[in-house]
Amino acid sequence: MTDDAKDSLREAALHYHKYPKPGKLEIRATKPLATGRDLARAYSPGVAEACIEIKNDPDTARDYTSRGNLVAVVTNGTAVLGLGNIGALASKPVMEGKAVLFKKFANIDCFDLELNEPDPEKLADIVCALEPTFGAINLEDIKAPDCFIVEKLCRERMNIPVFHDDQHGTAIVVGAAATNALRIAGKRFEDIKIVSTGGGAAGIACLNMLLKLGVKRENVYLCDIEGLVYEGREKDMTPQKAEYAQGTTAATLDDVIAGADLFLGLSGPGVLKPEMVAKMADRPIIFALANPNPEIDPDAARAVNPNAIIATGRSDFPNQVNNVLCFPFIFRGALDVGATEINDEMKIACVEGIAALARATTSAEAAAAYKGEQLTFGADYLIPKPFDPRLMGVVASAVAGAAIATGVATRPVEDMKAYKAHLDGSVFKSAMIMRPVFDAARTVTRRIVFAEGEDERVLRASQAIMEETTDTPILIGRPEVIAARCERAGLKIRPGVDFSIVNPQDDPRYRDYWGTYHDLMARRG
Repeated sequence: MTDDAKDSLREAALHYHKYPKPGKLEIRATKPLATGRDLARAYSPGVAEACIEIKNDPDTARDYTSRGNLVAVVTNGTAVLGLGNIGALASKPVMEGKAVLFKKFANIDCFDLELNEPDPEKLADIVCALEPTFGAINLEDIKAPDCFIVEKLCRERMNIPVFHDDQHGTAIVVGAAATNALRIAGKRFEDIKIVSTGGGAAGIACLNMLLKLGVKRENVYLCDIEGLVYEGREKDMTPQKAEYAQGTTAATLDDVIAGADLFLGLSGPGVLKPEMVAKMADRPIIFALANPNPEIDPDAARAVNPNAIIATGRSDFPNQVNNVLCFPFIFRGALDVGATEINDEMKIACVEGIAALARATTSAEAAAAYKGEQLTFGADYLIPKPFDPRLMGVVASAVAGAAIATGVATRPVEDMKAYKAHLDGSVFKSAMIMRPVFDAARTVTRRIVFAEGEDERVLRASQAIMEETTDTPILIGRPEVIAARCERAGLKIRPGVDFSIVNPQDDPRYRDYWGTYHDLMARRG
């Protein structure tokens, strides 16, 4: 990027944050306050009735206040992504941005809280004191190992979900991407060798998640700026790193990379060299997640091994590992069932939901949002895109179901199918209106002819018809064109197998039909 381009981007970003009103958040009332009667209900004396109800039954706070849909994003600004220890005040734009993402993607209200407290135990005390205000806590950008201490203390003392997104959000998305990458590579978690760089919060959490998914600890090699983490090493060690110690002698990344099936990078630019990629196993998986510059440029890695499956943290490369695929929806599911914590089962349900969504047929909405990109499951499409509208229903309902199954839900959902439909309806604005139509359509079987059978929108509609109804589509178009476009769009349906085709270039009825129609309509057509 040129200096002029950088200056332009900087000015645009500052303008975005300053105008038309400073910041990215504001508070709006949800009830009318226009008359004396409104005031009497909103405040004294009417507010006392809600207070008494909550005192008698604390769980009703969810019914009479915003607490059940309110999350705190809490930081002390000691480890802001790409910026380091910039302090609490300077981290506020990032936390406001996180709050905006909660609202945009999962309709969760959020306050950002930037705290001037470097001591992890005192920070935990402050966070725990906030429990009456919030339904859940999202810890953010707290340096390691302090983040481990803060989260542990808060989880032990609080009866609401506490989730450090830098750890678990990254780990969940990495777990989903790894699940699908191994499927494509024809490998299994229990068989692979992993070499990881970066022993911070995200790196350790990702390794912990991969172990939960089946990776064997003895097959994990963790490196940091001092090289391999090994037993007896003293410099720059933490208890979390020590759990992944390998051997008793010093080694470098280059020494341990040979035969690795998966490289997991959460460190810095240029750490993984092309000659190291050459030493990795066949069909290597490379997750170079350092931002803004990855551990290796994807083009450089593919120049050494064209079969490499690669993910980064950047949006301008395929397979962006982005926490927004996870945190809004794991909180949505947890809040909706009144979960007291976010446990491993809920995290794994999130992993499985994200991974399965990438393997499913891409929705027309996602295809429209990312027009021109190939959204077909494969090496360049391991995980869904952030604006895929299906994430809410699929992931949040999976998380809610796991919370119920593990007994941490205080308000379990009885009808999970209806709950998922409700979530979908909050994203797809027409879903609730059309639901009775879809239900009625399932009770009858019809043959539906589509005149523009070669149009991708028609092909997607045809697949949706076969997935959601018992109807049979008949497409008018050239078979070879329809087949090619089904393949290109990543659709599961195939002409001649799942639906019928009328080929206007080779159908004896075609001339009779259009001739008859022309005679009937003539100049009125």
